[in-house]
Amino acid sequence: MTDFARRRSTMVDTQVRPSDVTKFPIIDAMLSIPRELFVPADRREMAYVGEHVPLGDGRVVLDPRTLAKMLEVANIQNSELVLDIGSGLGYSAALAAHIADAVIAVEDSAERVAEAENALAEAAIDNVAVMEGALAEGAAKSAPYDVIMIQGAVESVPDALTAQLKDGGRIVAIFMDGALGSVRVGHSIDGVVNWRFAFNATAPMLPGFAAEKAFAL
Repeated sequence: MTDFARRRSTMVDTQVRPSDVTKFPIIDAMLSIPRELFVPADRREMAYVGEHVPLGDGRVVLDPRTLAKMLEVANIQNSELVLDIGSGLGYSAALAAHIADAVIAVEDSAERVAEAENALAEAAIDNVAVMEGALAEGAAKSAPYDVIMIQGAVESVPDALTAQLKDGGRIVAIFMDGALGSVRVGHSIDGVVNWRFAFNATAPMLPGFAAEKAFAL
């Protein structure tokens, strides 16, 4: 029988802590949440490797280092409401929920929504609501959010999504420029999001987040 608890501890010690992730709530979440529940059943053996886990349809569970560092720069507080875009089978939402007051997770696949709900229930996590919808549209009905996390790469972030941030809220996304990617954190101030570089990372593009191509004669 696979010792997932030991693998979880090794993941934190070899992938998360060495990446300058120091906040105790994040370390505690990654030690506590069974990542193997949130990947496809036939990929559970690779749940703790240091790379993205494929979900199909070009979607992935982000590798532990990238996700932990995104949580670090998001600086989620225990009173806050988080919007998790492209949450896959729910792992990122589960981690955020361990830290935040509540999480709204958005997926564009009814099958992934159902699998996420089952995994969250199995992990006894009851402060996540999983919704089906277009990823780039977010979940305006539950806005505004203190934090928005995007679980995949973007070229641009629609105004309709950043408008769902509270004033002073944060949004974290992986921006791709060709083969190069960087995680940036945006702070919403008076309705304007100011982005700054956080660290380098790459991921597959999410549907709905490609930059509009400029028209040229």
